[in-house]
Amino acid sequence: MTSATAHLPPARILPLDAIPAEFRGGAVAIGNFDGVHRGHQALLEAARSEASARQAPALLLTFEPHPRSFFRPDEPTFRLTSVEAKARLAAAFGLDGIVVAPFDHDFSQTSAAEFVERILIGQLGIAAAIIGHDFQFGHDRLGSPAFLAHEGTLRGFALSVLGAVIDDQGSAFSSSRVRRHLHEGEIEAANAELGYRWFVMGVVQHGDKRGRELGYPTANVRLPADCGLALGIYAVTLTRADGTTRDGVASYGRRPTFDNGAVLLEVHVFDFDETLYDETVAITFHRFLRGEERFDTIDALIAQMDRDSEVARRILAEAGPGTSLDQRLALIAPTAPVAPPPGIR
Repeated sequence: MTSATAHLPPARILPLDAIPAEFRGGAVAIGNFDGVHRGHQALLEAARSEASARQAPALLLTFEPHPRSFFRPDEPTFRLTSVEAKARLAAAFGLDGIVVAPFDHDFSQTSAAEFVERILIGQLGIAAAIIGHDFQFGHDRLGSPAFLAHEGTLRGFALSVLGAVIDDQGSAFSSSRVRRHLHEGEIEAANAELGYRWFVMGVVQHGDKRGRELGYPTANVRLPADCGLALGIYAVTLTRADGTTRDGVASYGRRPTFDNGAVLLEVHVFDFDETLYDETVAITFHRFLRGEERFDTIDALIAQMDRDSEVARRILAEAGPGTSLDQRLALIAPTAPVAPPPGIR
């Protein structure tokens, strides 16, 4: 399958300490939003609705790095959604921008009252805040929905507190559950939890050209070291900055038949002979095919790659356009957004 659509830019990434005037006074959904799963999406929809009613900007306020990574640096957190991916998802919900707060030592010491005074009022000038029922903020997590409601009454901003969004089994949608599914290669279960097909974004790098020698040239993207995706072979699609989406098969692993080196995502795009070096692309995961293996001969490896490609082609031919969110994401190509402020990578 090859498709191309007109595309929109991702939501603008805004530094917290320099919010342009046209983005002040907005309706702001606040949280980590790692994964932007179905529960998070309710907050984004509420922010867009509130902003529309007020004819105000719709924003997402998030934190980088993930607070868990800051407080537990020895326990890497598998990040589901990069800043750039959040910007793409935010645009799919009609948001105007995402505000990135650098979560460092000084920020971790910010009291709940200071968070409201300095950030929500001083820097964002919010008209409305949208949070989940379990949202806590400020030093020692002393800020609560009740505290924020009280502050809103005093300072003149509205507050919407949303309850948990529940799946068919009565459980709340969860980033932790998505991580577990991806770690086990359960792509379809992860995608069901998310409400869209999980994707990663990155810049295509030069490799050792070994794939080309095997008849399987690849676009290579190095994912963050904390990526907990199961090593193995996947049916994927690759989307370019021009909005073109193509089918492919990808290996995420260490290449045990060759060097057993650093983990790399290598995507073979079907029926494609252009170069992609230095392009920002999005790679969307449809299904896990098999685990990574070591082959005794190159011929055995190529024969397996042929079988993997045949299976991936069949899966992708039957995949369809996906959910309504997948279809909105198809309109938003992975163009490189405005660089985040220093210190949040």
